[in-house]
Amino acid sequence: MVNVADVETDPAGGNGRAGSTDRRTRHAVVVGGSIAALLTARTLSAHADRVTVVERDRLPEGPEPRAGVPQSRHTHVLLEGGRRALEELLPGIVAELREHGAPRVGMPRDLAQWQNGRFYRRTPSTVHLLTGTRPVLEWLIRRRVLADSRITLLEGTEVVGLMGDAARVRGVRLRERGARGRLDVRSMTADLVVDASGRATHAPDWLAGIGAEPAHEETLDTGLAYATRLYRAPESIEGTDCPGYYFIPGRGEPHGAVALPIEDGRYLVTLSGLRGSEPPSDEAAFTEFAALLPHPALHDWLLKAQPESAAHTFRATANVRRRYDLPGRRPAGFLAVGDALCAFNPVYGQGMAVAALGALALRDALADPRRTPTTRRVQRAVLGAARQAWDIAAGADRELPGATGNAARTRAMDRPGAWYVARVVDRAPGDPVVGAAFRAACALTAPVSGLFAPRVARAVLFGPPLPAPADPPRRPETV
Repeated sequence: MVNVADVETDPAGGNGRAGSTDRRTRHAVVVGGSIAALLTARTLSAHADRVTVVERDRLPEGPEPRAGVPQSRHTHVLLEGGRRALEELLPGIVAELREHGAPRVGMPRDLAQWQNGRFYRRTPSTVHLLTGTRPVLEWLIRRRVLADSRITLLEGTEVVGLMGDAARVRGVRLRERGARGRLDVRSMTADLVVDASGRATHAPDWLAGIGAEPAHEETLDTGLAYATRLYRAPESIEGTDCPGYYFIPGRGEPHGAVALPIEDGRYLVTLSGLRGSEPPSDEAAFTEFAALLPHPALHDWLLKAQPESAAHTFRATANVRRRYDLPGRRPAGFLAVGDALCAFNPVYGQGMAVAALGALALRDALADPRRTPTTRRVQRAVLGAARQAWDIAAGADRELPGATGNAARTRAMDRPGAWYVARVVDRAPGDPVVGAAFRAACALTAPVSGLFAPRVARAVLFGPPLPAPADPPRRPETV
């Protein structure tokens, strides 16, 4: 089995072979305590003698939001592809989630879902979401991962730099958070350092500090912002056939929303708007904003529901991909995962799934007996696990008005594919064949190439016109 100390590159671009194996203790440091960080630590514990997770926050004992995850109070979903990957990494974790109340929501049967001017037909579900809260999932993963004696958590501590040089990272420089720790910077040696510190990572500065080059960044920002509030569902709809609502922003529709069940019979409702149409944090205006949606169903629901929290806002929603896989003067022994590598517009619900898929790709790359796991090769594998999610999120966001960033332009070679996918999106709500293929791709359970399968392509290109129902289907269809 490959050891993490063997993950190495050469200074010019990352193709160097495995390094020395004469050191007895192999140590990996994971920067951050997120879901991606914890799953990475779990994966590395099979290859290292010890793994240290360095987290800025003091972590709560139970399933509670924390300051370092400002989006933790907002709606999260675990896509089916991520659920499968998570279960493979931590067998039994899905059953634990269900035992702690995480609902399982089928699509399209369990949602009144609006996209591009029509509701989806509520035919039998072909994919399912887990819609429990982020703090519960993170707590269950943390509890499982930190039970491993090879993994140590160093909390209340922040990384301020790297040790080593442009050829190889040899550890981290860190300090305790707070006034006392500002002058007390210490060093921790490591054979591998993994940046899992999130979309606000300081890795460009860390790398520059040892004479290395930061990764090229691809960015795409629609300016989308969202606000979330906790509710108790109105009695008049409890037990009905529609446990959730989903309004997807699209062409000519700058507003979106999602209302999904969570633990204890409650709901999280998130309202979103593109640049210039941002939702308010004012509690009264929150309900009024829902009236701007293209159909009044959710607004009517909110008028009857009982709010149980203030409205919390979030605005850091740009898609950002850091191309550590490209040539450059970057050191061996340094990897990026999770949002530190590839962060998505949260409206697509991909982040937690990609964290699990990335950890699975890391596991497979380190254990592959056919190839030496150079840093660049391993980094490519982890980035590859995020590619489909990136293509979906970036492809959709490029079509929205006001998108900015160096990845916002559609290349000429991509225009035929973009035209075809737009046809897919238009037909998916009313055509079960196209809808099933589209959901499988978005749930990360099947490749995007499935959208071009002959049966799907015939429906996309030659299917009959679809009616646009004015109201959400009240009963799931059986066909």
